[in-house]
Amino acid sequence: MELVKPEIGLIFWMTLSFLILLFILKKAAWKPVLKMLTKREDDITKALNEANLAKEQMKQLTIDNEKLLAQAKDERDAILSEARKISQKMYDDAKIKASEEGQRIIAAARENIDIEKQKAVADIKNMIAEFSLEIAEKVLQSELSDKNRQKDYIHQQIEHINLS
Repeated sequence: MELVKPEIGLIFWMTLSFLILLFILKKAAWKPVLKMLTKREDDITKALNEANLAKEQMKQLTIDNEKLLAQAKDERDAILSEARKISQKMYDDAKIKASEEGQRIIAAARENIDIEKQKAVADIKNMIAEFSLEIAEKVLQSELSDKNRQKDYIHQQIEHINLS
């Protein structure tokens, strides 16, 4: 029961030993502990500041990345647009060239058709002339096969000729 009801002597010696312990701790351990706690607090503050700085840098990098991505998309769209324009121009040029070539081929074909038509007409005229000469020759041979007819034909031709 002595611990539950301490006597004055016990309280005195316990207080004295507590004060001595505090004095020893203050002289020997208090400064290093406070120094260590202060250092720890500074380290934590520094780490938090660095974390905030890193967070801000990450935000800035994210913003920069978004800008770069938007710029890349714009460049891609511009390149695709330019490619579409070039493709359309090439298509239009090819279409125009094909049309011109087609017109040239049609004109050449028409010219060849006209030339062949003229040749055919000339051939037909030549054939008609040959047939006419052959027919005339046969008619004259049949008409002039007789000597009397020949004489009559010659006299007839002479009468038609005017010497005036």
